[in-house]
Amino acid sequence: MREDVQALDIRDVTANWVNAAVLEAQIEDRIKALADLSHTPLFFGRLDYLHAVGADEAEGAEGERFYIGRRHVHDADGDPMVIDWRAPVSQPFYQASKKNPLDVGLRRRFGYTAGELTAYEDEHLSDPTETAQSSKLLQAEIERPRVGPMRDIVATIQPEQDEIVRSGLGGSVCVQGGPGTGKTAVGLHRVAYLLYAHRDRLARTGTLVIGPNASFLHYIEQVLPALGELEVKQATVDELVASGPGQVRVRGVDSAATAVVKGDARMAQVLRRAVRSHVTLPTEPVMVVRGSRRWRVPAYELEELVRELLDRDIRYGAAHDALPQRIAHAVLVQMERSGEAPDDRVQDAVARNPAVKAAVKAVWPAVDPAKLVLRLLSDADFLAEHAEGLLTAEEQKALLWEKPPRSLKTAKWSSADAVLIDEANDLVSRTHSLGHVVLDEAQDLSPMQYRAVGRRCSTGSATVLGDLAQGTTPWATASWAEALAHLGKPDAVVEELTAGFRVPREVIAYASRLLPAISPGLTEVASVRESPGSLEVRAVDAAGTPVASPSATDTTDTTHTGTPHTGAPDTRAPDTRALDAAVVAACVESLRHEGSIGLIAADARIPALAAALSAADLPYLAPGEETTAASRLTLVPASLAKGLEYDYVVLDEPSAVVAGEPDDRTGLRRLYVALTRAVSGLIVVHGSPLPDELDTPWAGSAG
Repeated sequence: MREDVQALDIRDVTANWVNAAVLEAQIEDRIKALADLSHTPLFFGRLDYLHAVGADEAEGAEGERFYIGRRHVHDADGDPMVIDWRAPVSQPFYQASKKNPLDVGLRRRFGYTAGELTAYEDEHLSDPTETAQSSKLLQAEIERPRVGPMRDIVATIQPEQDEIVRSGLGGSVCVQGGPGTGKTAVGLHRVAYLLYAHRDRLARTGTLVIGPNASFLHYIEQVLPALGELEVKQATVDELVASGPGQVRVRGVDSAATAVVKGDARMAQVLRRAVRSHVTLPTEPVMVVRGSRRWRVPAYELEELVRELLDRDIRYGAAHDALPQRIAHAVLVQMERSGEAPDDRVQDAVARNPAVKAAVKAVWPAVDPAKLVLRLLSDADFLAEHAEGLLTAEEQKALLWEKPPRSLKTAKWSSADAVLIDEANDLVSRTHSLGHVVLDEAQDLSPMQYRAVGRRCSTGSATVLGDLAQGTTPWATASWAEALAHLGKPDAVVEELTAGFRVPREVIAYASRLLPAISPGLTEVASVRESPGSLEVRAVDAAGTPVASPSATDTTDTTHTGTPHTGAPDTRAPDTRALDAAVVAACVESLRHEGSIGLIAADARIPALAAALSAADLPYLAPGEETTAASRLTLVPASLAKGLEYDYVVLDEPSAVVAGEPDDRTGLRRLYVALTRAVSGLIVVHGSPLPDELDTPWAGSAG
């Protein structure tokens, strides 16, 4: 198929060089979409229908057979050989069951190793004598070692995931999913499905995937291209607002208290008041001179025009552009009354008249969003005037710069400031809306960040992905209802994924001990993966000797009291060099396994661990750098671990991870994230006592 496209000759089918350039670009994109992936088979399943698809069963039409793959494949005559997984005829591959076979007689799954067919597995769904069994190939694919970026899951999509993936474009969907439930993969595959089902519409309006940081986006960036989708853009929220008009360079960092206030939804009303405050009701008439005639628009009539624009509540910039035309129209009415017959050209000329332009400048002056935000953060009186009744005196004080900058360029803007400028930009002129936006790790956004994302899909739809238990910012959302309201999608359907396919049962049960403290009432992930021995907790004593912590792996204790921590005979904190050595030893041990290794630690511990790894001659990568067979160890600051996954994880000093955050709840949530990055095994190494929540099993942690 790719060779056919490469052989196309467009010299005789294009009228001009513009058409030729456009067609050549489309051909290049098509060739890229048809690129072979050596490790990825063209098909992974087969469906044998009992009857012809779409035919009446009473007619006794002979059944049909379809091979299911990542994309459509046809032969030299154009006949289909492999059906795209997104096609309606492919849906029973994911949805059919013994209870509801959907007219499927046989479902076959193929097993591959390095792209070569190595096994297959059959399910006779319509045979009542065959009992339902779990798929070993499916389990093997889920557990396959992870080296390199995130991969697609088209061969392993589960029924509840498939329903979300195939939900329509018209409505927005919010997916609450704990660690390992596949929510990120579901969101990406939903984009691929929507592009398949609504390609023309989304080609015009655009799609966007928003992630928490650059490392995360790099990790997921190959999923959609592997499915032949090359047009989806990816960005962080910071990059999103930085691409807006009049944006500034971010160089500063806010304190947690200041960032919380700047991210509060009340700031939208403060900005709205500040923008509208520039409007001044006219007190003087406008005198327009044209030739030998003078036309006077009285002040009361100008005031009516201004009040009408204010009442209509249109964008400030749109009203600024409309006012001169309104004044010009008032002049034209007078001209017509005097017997003249002015046309649109005359109205445009009057709107450009110096007297009209001067009146508009005085009544409805242009507003620079960045300068407006600069004044709010620098001028206490201006802020107090527009924050009255919205922000307390303490909150206003938190917003103000201690030393106001002299200009826009010298100001040390923060990420939260950029979001405020983006809001002000939208108050002045409408932000362009896309057809569909995927927002991942959404629980960490502030209300103002939700509003910034919502503006990008105000006329489109959204897929919101996240886990309330993994909210690791001081402004993390308390509920999806609240978040969706700020996003402008209050009617979005909230789906919950509770079946875990990635994190072993022992590991998720251990991490779930934190749930009562970090997100009470949230459903614990029920892992389908049993992996005995996948969790080990090692306490390092004062002499640097690793000692197993038996209470840590006791996930069968269903009481809330649990067993007190007895991991090390000497509970004094060890010399950090001894702790570093124990961590390095755990990494060496993990590297004996196949797959990727992640060493996760509090941000403050990263330099010491980097030095220890270098001293031990262990090469390591930074988050976002692609693992290879020769370099499989990644050193991950806890602040960047969210959304990433590794076959084996070594977690350094949990108490340091908690202490690195501004409050205990945020710290425990950060620890919950770090504990749930492992696909096959987790080793926790600690010198200081573990957080009390980890030392106390709770009722939900029963294995």
